[in-house]
Amino acid sequence: MFLRTLYVLFAMEIGTRQIHLMGVTRHPGSGWVVQQARNLSFNLADEGRSFRFVIRDRDAKFTTSFDAVFAGDGARVIMTPIRAPRENAFAERWVRTVRHECLDWILILGRRHLHKVVVEYVEHYNRGRPHRGIELRVPDPTGIGPVTLSPPGRLRRRDILGGLIHEYERAA
Repeated sequence: MFLRTLYVLFAMEIGTRQIHLMGVTRHPGSGWVVQQARNLSFNLADEGRSFRFVIRDRDAKFTTSFDAVFAGDGARVIMTPIRAPRENAFAERWVRTVRHECLDWILILGRRHLHKVVVEYVEHYNRGRPHRGIELRVPDPTGIGPVTLSPPGRLRRRDILGGLIHEYERAA
């Protein structure tokens, strides 16, 4: 078994904290990054949505073609200052969260395995995990009814990532 570095490309909507997984690869290049940006742009357009701003770091993989994808949708691309990790605090916090709650506890066997694990975690993060920064709401409440604070009744537990994370909901 060999240790290899894998890269995960994601986008976050700051207002809702919703994560969009763009891709996982061993060799991120500018062409791959631009294609992932196009895919995200098409997916958002299908939903009738777009970004107003895209905040990105100064990595060489993010070329003018990457910026043009989002600028074509009307987004303003903002680059973070050099050596200023606090300027990208929301993304840094998500990386810390996914590592602490998920990736530090699982032995990843390859690119496809990492993709599957991160897809499942992003689903939990977006639809099942309350966030303090948005008043204990979930980033994507699609399909979730209003929360009622009634006396506890029967609960049903759903295991995520093979039991690493548990989600609870009221039993019918």
